[in-house]
Amino acid sequence: MSAYQPAQPTTPGFEQTMPGGLPQQQQQPNMFQVSSHPLALLFLILFKGCALALYLLGNFFTDNFILIFVLCVLTLAVDFWTVKNISGRLLVGLRWWNEVNEDGTNQWIFESRDQAVGVNASDSRVFWTVLYATPAIWGLLAIVAFFSLKIQWLLIVIIAVLLSSANLIGYLKCDKDQKQRWNQISSGASGSFMGNMVSGLMGNSMAAGVMGRLFSRG
Repeated sequence: MSAYQPAQPTTPGFEQTMPGGLPQQQQQPNMFQVSSHPLALLFLILFKGCALALYLLGNFFTDNFILIFVLCVLTLAVDFWTVKNISGRLLVGLRWWNEVNEDGTNQWIFESRDQAVGVNASDSRVFWTVLYATPAIWGLLAIVAFFSLKIQWLLIVIIAVLLSSANLIGYLKCDKDQKQRWNQISSGASGSFMGNMVSGLMGNSMAAGVMGRLFSRG
């Protein structure tokens, strides 16, 4: 009979040792597998990638600048609308828009999730990373186009910077508004709790005083 051999502990991130002594590494889940809304995450990245691909590689397929310009602007517009109305609402629970009042002034309007509703940490991290990176990438391309004297291509980059920056600013304002409202709710709840506690203590002390007088001598 063979001697009993205890099971060897496995190192996190590795499976059982393969024949030959080489460990087999487990496949880590990607951001789409851990996402609560993988389709929204896909379109968050897809339209941005398409716009960049059209801008950088369009010349390899056609010399028609007007066609590339129209396709880039349409893709950027679809990406702006998708991020503003769908991606932010699903991935981080935020939504913003801007309205023009009758007197010509702009009014920012924000929507945010309920405080009790959690957000997928992976979705939030990817969303904010992409949101910050997009205007930065287009900004670098704007510098390259400017010093290369490609003025017509600079028009596409300016539109991209404006649209991506508008989404970034809108969501930063929305996130700030959400945190302020949550702080107000928390402060109000704390104040209400303290007030109820003080009132209860005062009521108990008054009741104890009355009972003491009733049962005291005289």
